[in-house]
Amino acid sequence: MRIFLTGATGFIGSALVPELIAAGHQVIGMTRSDTGARALADAGAEVHRGTLEDTASLRDGAAKADAVIHAAFDHDFSNFVANCEKDQRAIAALASSLTGSDRPLLITSGTGMGSGEHGEPASEDVFNAHHPNPRIATERAGHALLDAGINVSVMRLPQVHNPFKQGLISPLVAIAREKGVVAYVGEGRNRWPAGHLSDVARLYRLAIEKREPGARYHAVGEEGVSSREIAASLGRGLNLPVVSISQDEAAAHFGWMAMFVGLDMPASSALTQARLGWKPTGPTLISDLDQARYV
Repeated sequence: MRIFLTGATGFIGSALVPELIAAGHQVIGMTRSDTGARALADAGAEVHRGTLEDTASLRDGAAKADAVIHAAFDHDFSNFVANCEKDQRAIAALASSLTGSDRPLLITSGTGMGSGEHGEPASEDVFNAHHPNPRIATERAGHALLDAGINVSVMRLPQVHNPFKQGLISPLVAIAREKGVVAYVGEGRNRWPAGHLSDVARLYRLAIEKREPGARYHAVGEEGVSSREIAASLGRGLNLPVVSISQDEAAAHFGWMAMFVGLDMPASSALTQARLGWKPTGPTLISDLDQARYV
């Protein structure tokens, strides 16, 4: 397939481009920069200039493809609500070029969108249009398009990691350096799911090849790693003390990250593994954190 990929030069996209090409697909990678264009060309992808804000560029990219993977997202969490709304507009623009066809559109969300009401691990079969997390805007957009006959599926991401980057954990490193301690909230029992970058890239490929309308996938290798374990690993790597702080102290200590640090967000990928035959094989989150390069 000719696959149009947004976020093609990002953390996940940079692993997904070679994954798709190695499987025999042609990749049309979107980038806004000359540096990104050179990286895509060197990787064997076709370069498409565009941005999330330029909906015409999104429509043009999708129009020349057999399938679309939307992996881009603006991760400026100081404008989180606005960026979730921007994602809605981007999804609508991509879908407008797929109307009247069965060409698949795979969009990206978070595993937290599958959280149940009683603390059980998030599940692929859970969809709550009224979820309080603003990122639910992405899945609402996809759900509306599904009702309109667009072949939409959803990839939900945990903390995606390798030794160089670890999702929302990476900003904690900067906070720890600034504060001189690695902190966690309360007893540190709250859990975050995780998935190794190589496993995540492989799952995106399997999902777009499956072309199943309405499917939701969880790129989860570990259902939940406790914040205390994460903090302990960061403390070892940064050579900083590890401390517990109260929920009342979290906002002052963590800033914008306070909305996430105390959340218990375990997530299952049992249905994903059964439906796609996907088995995570990459290193664990703590293994990658213990090998992380903090200098």
